[in-house]
Amino acid sequence: MPAQRIRRLVAVVHATLGATLLTSAVVLPAGPASADAAASLDRFYHQDLEWKPCDIPALDAAGGLCSGVRVPLDYDNPGGRTLTVAISRIPAADPSRRRGILLSNPGGPGGQGLKYSGNLSNELFSPDVRAQYDQIGMDPRGIGRSDPVSCTIPVPTMLFSAGFDLFGYARDTAVAAALATACVGTDAEKARHITTRNTARDMDVIRGVFGESKINYFGASYGTYLGSVYSQMFGDHVDRMVFDSPIDPERYYVGLYQDMGPINEYALDDWAKWAARHDDEYHFGATPEQVRGFIEDLIRRAAGHEIYGSGYLVDEHTIPMMLLALLPNPKLNTNLAEVVRMVDSGVSGGPIDMDALKAKIIAAVPLDAAAMAAIMCGDRAAPRDPAWYYANVEAARPTQPVFGAFANNITACAFWPDPIEPATEIHNATPVLMVANVHDTRTAYQEGLALHRDLPESRLVTLADTRVHGAFRPGLSPCVNGIVNTYLATGVRPAEDLTCEPDFSWFPQ
Repeated sequence: MPAQRIRRLVAVVHATLGATLLTSAVVLPAGPASADAAASLDRFYHQDLEWKPCDIPALDAAGGLCSGVRVPLDYDNPGGRTLTVAISRIPAADPSRRRGILLSNPGGPGGQGLKYSGNLSNELFSPDVRAQYDQIGMDPRGIGRSDPVSCTIPVPTMLFSAGFDLFGYARDTAVAAALATACVGTDAEKARHITTRNTARDMDVIRGVFGESKINYFGASYGTYLGSVYSQMFGDHVDRMVFDSPIDPERYYVGLYQDMGPINEYALDDWAKWAARHDDEYHFGATPEQVRGFIEDLIRRAAGHEIYGSGYLVDEHTIPMMLLALLPNPKLNTNLAEVVRMVDSGVSGGPIDMDALKAKIIAAVPLDAAAMAAIMCGDRAAPRDPAWYYANVEAARPTQPVFGAFANNITACAFWPDPIEPATEIHNATPVLMVANVHDTRTAYQEGLALHRDLPESRLVTLADTRVHGAFRPGLSPCVNGIVNTYLATGVRPAEDLTCEPDFSWFPQ
């Protein structure tokens, strides 16, 4: 039976790596009682900050400065280890109209958010919004300048496609087990406390440091999950919140990736229509069907023809991930075509510039793999049985020939210790403004609908007919941008859910 063969292969992997399921075997120091912890958190909420230049162009251009906020590693043990969370601040443009702080998060998990407020301020927020808020960016704990998580295995991603056979899947299982062991084994106490709930607590410390009774917030993608968790834990401290590309908390994270499979098959077909119109330049095929056939054949040809360089691997496990990285934005259609052409050259035995290839992928998905693993695996326990993942991979192949083996694949979370606390159940009356795309390739539209139900006082603005991740973008939809800016500036939301159309001139021809 396949399940028995998988378990035998995994047993060999464990013996080779010296790895075992980590589960709860990592013992952490016990913290004090919760009442004692709450009493001793006061010093974190009332610390003084020292502001310095950020040396980040987007922030420097917006007049931002940076500082560090000390937070407990473990909020149940505030007298123990601490971390420094790096934050940025762009002061309200009109101090006489200032109404508070506006925190932001760009997504991930694993995304650096320090400069995100600069990008929003320079490109998207209206003068009215900039006038009223101190805009606060943050590298969440364990990421970027905020005491980053360290793993002894430097992989560019924790996500792979499972390949075409049992042995390819066993390889991914080995990598997943090794990554979990390397990350947790380096500093178990730290790795296990890099979680969304603790980042939400950090956000509340930042609120206190600024002397504010409430925060305002803009979160994209994973940032919507972080915002949801904050709203559940600290609902009395929430003012105005905007979620762009919402995540269903019940699907985070295993179900979230499973939901990416079908929508990215659609996205590949959508890109194939564009590529077919440019067959005179790229020669992938004159019809969308021919382009898709070219892509599927390229992935098959890569099996057994691995290319490695600059710390980057090109094979049947990674090519689907390269496609996934560039499909969320039609503005990257040309970049994706160039990546496909480079990969085709390398797989065919020709030259390939691995540095250029790596730069295109990392620029599209600037996530820290170690922090991504710590947050996802620390937030919610994943299924342990490798056979469960393999069965799902095989079941998805007929309808998801390119992305099913990624969307259902095993990750380091199958080998991670049990989370230090339960996942947050989201059900509250926070009056959030949500925007979601019908053809979002990262957070499928049904994810936003589910969060909308969990937050019954929310309003949902749907962006129609758009293969893109993130609706709040320069020039994409004046309708969406106007609604978001109006809400942040005035507190006025649409009276009911509504649909916005994109500006179709935004899309490449």
